[in-house]
Amino acid sequence: MNTLDATAVKAPQLDWNLLRAFLAVVDAGSLTGATRLLATSQPTLSRQIAALESSVGAVLFERVARGLHLTASGEALLLPARQMQTAAQAVSLTALGQTQQLAGTVRLTASEMTSAYVLPAILTLLRHAHPEIQIELVASNRVENLLERQADIAIRHTRPTQSSLVGRHVGDARVGAFAHIDYLTRVGGHIDLARASDYDWIGLDASDMVLRGFRAAGLPVERKFFAFRCDNHVVGWQAALTGLGIGFATFSVATRWPDMRPVLPDGMIPKMPVWVTAHRELRHSARIRVVFDALVDGLQVMVLP
Repeated sequence: MNTLDATAVKAPQLDWNLLRAFLAVVDAGSLTGATRLLATSQPTLSRQIAALESSVGAVLFERVARGLHLTASGEALLLPARQMQTAAQAVSLTALGQTQQLAGTVRLTASEMTSAYVLPAILTLLRHAHPEIQIELVASNRVENLLERQADIAIRHTRPTQSSLVGRHVGDARVGAFAHIDYLTRVGGHIDLARASDYDWIGLDASDMVLRGFRAAGLPVERKFFAFRCDNHVVGWQAALTGLGIGFATFSVATRWPDMRPVLPDGMIPKMPVWVTAHRELRHSARIRVVFDALVDGLQVMVLP
């Protein structure tokens, strides 16, 4: 047996779960962030990284001020680990895509506002029709990666661009700025955009999405323009409902509260496209197809008044 053959025989068979933990730490940049990605505990994740380092005989991470950084050995392991991840995802997608059983779990992702105010009614109807289907919902304004199976179906506000994804454009939702009638009474009954800075606007904290929206509408404002800032859209909307200031929502959501009144000219804020998206292979799964179609039908009724 030559040296190469001997090395191949002795090469450790790495546990995919350990490599999955390794990639989660790389993607998150810290153990704490990786535990959220994997829905596990930090002690468990630490043991997995230690076991992987023992298997390869090298330290893979070094601690830096802002988290963990790959060592040279970690960098060398990254590409083959990514290749294994791609292969595992392909197997998983193919297996799920072939199943015609309805019983099982479908993982959805949607924005916080859609998750809180739109999806519950749609999912209630789905539950009554198909109690054998379980739903996991990731309420996040991040664009979860369907290709990496972070979700099976995503409700997005941009058209999917990857060729391996399929999407259905269900329409364009009207978006507006709304204030409680109590707030409007306090400020004279209406909003004068010539004095926009005189009012209490509710915006986002770290995200610049609302800032960009204002600038696109011809109102170049800065972060301090907003009297109340929170990156959780539901919290911001709840603040508007109490009369704290002017908040943003789709008309389909805002009009559920009769005391909330639109304060900007109609059409000033561009409409927001609504897409239901899934991986192409998942459309061959009866379970995924049932949920996909239920979301399309429900959103066409609820999002587009």
